[in-house]
Amino acid sequence: MNRTWISCWHILFLLFSSAVPGHTCRFSKPWQPWFTATAPSVKSVPGQPYLEEPYQNICFQAFLTTLQSPKSSDMDDITFCMLLQNALKGIQSLLNGGKMKLTQTDELGALLAVLKKTMFHGLPGLNIEMPTVLYPTPLPQYDGRPPIKPQQTESSTSRPAVNKRKKSKVKAKKIQQGEEEEEESSGEREVAPVTGSGRLNPHKGDTQCPSSLGVSSLPLAGSGAAGKDQVSSSFSSSSWKRVSSSESDYSDAEGGMQSKVRSYQAKVRQGALACFLSTIKSIEKKVLYGYWSAFVPDTPELGSPQSVSLMTLTLKDPSPKTRACALQVLSAILEGSKQFLSVAEDTSDHRRAFTPFSVMIASSIKELHRCLLLALVAESSSQTLTQIIKCLANLVSNSPYNRLKLSLLTKVWNQIKPYIRHKDVNVRVSSLTLLGAIVSTHAPLPEVQLLLQQPCSSGLSNSNSATPHVSPPDWWKKGPSGPFLEEAAVSSPKVSSEPCWLIRLCISIVVLPKEDACSGSDAGSTGASTYEPFPLRLEALQVLAHLARGYFSMTQVYLMELGEVICKCLGEADPSVQLHGAKLLEELGTGLIQQYKPDSSIAPDQRVPVSLVVMFWTVMLNGPLPRALQNSEHPTLQASACDALSSILPEAFSNLLSDRQILCITMLLGLNDSKNRLVKAATSRALGVYVLFPCLRQDVIFVADTANAILMSLQDKSLNVRAKAAWSLGNLTDTLIVNMETPDPSFQEEFSGLLLLKMLRSAIEASKDKDKVKSNAVRALGNLLHFLQPSHIEKPRFAEIIEEAIQALISTVLIEAAMKVRWNACYAMGNVFKNSALPLGTALWTSQAYNALTSVVTSCKNFKVRIRSAAALSVPGKREHYGSVDQYAQIWNALVTALQKSEDTTDFLEFKYCASLRTQICQALIHLLSLASASDLSCIKETLELNGDMVQSYILQFLKSGTERDDTGAPHSPQERDQMVKTALEHISSVQALAGDTAKRAIMGFLEDILAVYFDSSGSQAALLGLTNR
Repeated sequence: MNRTWISCWHILFLLFSSAVPGHTCRFSKPWQPWFTATAPSVKSVPGQPYLEEPYQNICFQAFLTTLQSPKSSDMDDITFCMLLQNALKGIQSLLNGGKMKLTQTDELGALLAVLKKTMFHGLPGLNIEMPTVLYPTPLPQYDGRPPIKPQQTESSTSRPAVNKRKKSKVKAKKIQQGEEEEEESSGEREVAPVTGSGRLNPHKGDTQCPSSLGVSSLPLAGSGAAGKDQVSSSFSSSSWKRVSSSESDYSDAEGGMQSKVRSYQAKVRQGALACFLSTIKSIEKKVLYGYWSAFVPDTPELGSPQSVSLMTLTLKDPSPKTRACALQVLSAILEGSKQFLSVAEDTSDHRRAFTPFSVMIASSIKELHRCLLLALVAESSSQTLTQIIKCLANLVSNSPYNRLKLSLLTKVWNQIKPYIRHKDVNVRVSSLTLLGAIVSTHAPLPEVQLLLQQPCSSGLSNSNSATPHVSPPDWWKKGPSGPFLEEAAVSSPKVSSEPCWLIRLCISIVVLPKEDACSGSDAGSTGASTYEPFPLRLEALQVLAHLARGYFSMTQVYLMELGEVICKCLGEADPSVQLHGAKLLEELGTGLIQQYKPDSSIAPDQRVPVSLVVMFWTVMLNGPLPRALQNSEHPTLQASACDALSSILPEAFSNLLSDRQILCITMLLGLNDSKNRLVKAATSRALGVYVLFPCLRQDVIFVADTANAILMSLQDKSLNVRAKAAWSLGNLTDTLIVNMETPDPSFQEEFSGLLLLKMLRSAIEASKDKDKVKSNAVRALGNLLHFLQPSHIEKPRFAEIIEEAIQALISTVLIEAAMKVRWNACYAMGNVFKNSALPLGTALWTSQAYNALTSVVTSCKNFKVRIRSAAALSVPGKREHYGSVDQYAQIWNALVTALQKSEDTTDFLEFKYCASLRTQICQALIHLLSLASASDLSCIKETLELNGDMVQSYILQFLKSGTERDDTGAPHSPQERDQMVKTALEHISSVQALAGDTAKRAIMGFLEDILAVYFDSSGSQAALLGLTNR
């Protein structure tokens, strides 16, 4: 029999043979070694299958029962701790190696309840009672049982003073043997006693943190002790997993029984936290957040004690390793919580009868900030300090500061600044990570904008026990100088007289030699002898990239200086530094493009001058950027360099020297033949950007070369390459349409018809690909069919391909694909209708195209797709393009039906598009009226007799909503809209109706009534309401 099964049967035999029916299982010391041997045996063995699910459940229940059982009277504390450790190891092995899934609420709740109890096991001054099962609820869960009064034993009293001189004289062998104890004691804290059921009093035994850090009004949960701690940052190597009988070989001189018990209790707490971390990874986040209030602190009510949570361990546990473990668990909970926390809303309205869930979450976020900042100033262990800062970074990245009151980020900002120059390099790296999170969350935030404009030395000159190594405030002011800086200073726009200290800091970290050696695991890495350690430099480059993305108005002042930083990074030997330099270049280029977009709110005098942008890119192209593009040994760097090259400002590209322009184009076309998919995808995208440049789009040779390169990439095996190529093909066809609208017909005449055929065939094939490719393939098809000239359409070889292309669009409109795909297909169909040279109205595919669009406009769940299909139906400019009378009647009736159903949706997210949908349908109906023939009037009259009041009320809303803007290019002013109705009325009055036909008079009366009510009401809502009710 499998060894794993034998071990499981061992434990089950021991569990159930020692249990009395109807009573809780209790364990005595003789059975503990069997249990200890069982926990590791549930781990997966290489080459052997995992434990089957039934046996997993049996073992899980056995371990859970063990954790729930109280200590028997004949079992000593150390044996009981070892028993708990092995039970926790067993559950963790089931979750990690056995891939066990916790799907039952009771099962998960029971595990979380026992983990919460065990993670506080033996914590001095704390004794909590937990319910058997925790249930998901947004409210804190209280245990109704009275608390057990803590006994006055040696283990619960304050820790004795440690004689460090004696400890330093212990022999090396004994130091190694007692390493765990010394590690736990080196960062111990005095712990405030906890009373009540799961509640602690945060004010007992607290001290006040230094006022220089700006948090003097907050109670400090514990004071940091001096000394250096060696704390493991991952659970995988935690020493609590390595429990053996040899660990009980302690002498009284090394701490005695009390110290040994404390060490084992700390290992139990660490084991519980490690098991909790595995539990978090094995369940969905939406399930986990149901238990948020059980593990994350909330602001206590006035006069109430603080709830027991993970922050209790972070602030009160004497073991630095346990504090680090608790912070890792909290970070895992916070990671990916942005959607859950997005509901938070801070409000000062306290007169409500209940507290909304959004306010509760906001309160929890504020309490997390408060507690983590307290832990920050109290912590003395560098490794645990790193975990605190990482946890803060996770909190900042996921918190909705745009919905919270100001000052939260300011407190974090002011308190983290001294740690930028901490003696430990890991603390410095995590501090930069936190600053990067602040400048990237919901950017740009006015609060962060003000923080960036603070005086340069603000907060950097503090020196205290928490930050033992802070340099003078002028250390960062040194900066690189170059030949371009003087000219840049003259050309740069004057945005702010106060320099941004964070940008100067990051620049100095990247380019300046380090002043002294830093401690930490990364300080001695190769290549870091002259400059700061690589992790620190990379993090500084990432912060610069975040600033360029979110706060470009402040970054642009340093454009040329950052250009020199980028050149230095790209010229280094380390690929990671080069890669981050290329990423920074891309962000700067993107920021410049955003400034010059037509809808940019940046005033022209506040933009970076084009001449300076040209100078910047000249430096880049004359520097190491071309070498990075040709570095085939590092394809990731090549791809990033391609992305950077695609971020050049079009206005600047046209002003570059011709040899620099040719260099860019030649390198991109050459890299498109790369065998690496990352490089090929980046190159395809870059070509799609360049083909839109005004100075290149009328160059027939460049457009043709780009088209051939893109068509080749569309055949690639990589989906990512094909998706980028399809996007670029869509851009290239947009260029064809733009060139078609220019007065000069030379481009259309010179562009190859064979290449057009190739593009059509490739786009048709791509329209059958995955959605990521299909959405842009149908866009390209619509543009290509719009671009076709009469000379192309007359040729027989084009007839078949045109039919095939239109059928591809029709099928894409109707299929249940991603809504973006269907939206693009409807948009493409509208483009097809714009080509008057196509036989629209007489071709067989006409009715199929209209049937597809009318089906979508009446029944599609997505209102944006309905809007686009209604827009496509209003494109044809002649009555004959709508086909027969029956076809016209079908389109008219479908639009009226769509107007009736414009509010029928079960998805509340679609309601915001209702007004735009009605606007577009009304525009389409008026357009059809302005083209109607005498034969069409009877069907129009029949519809108006049935639904005239409804149609009239919506058209009146359409006329009065001239300030609304939709995504279809509908007229925006009331004058343009009422002119459409007048045009339709004039057309109907000019139609030669048959003798005795009353339809014409009825329709004219309908339109005249609309105009009369509209002009008489003069925007009166009362008149509109009366008309609607009538």
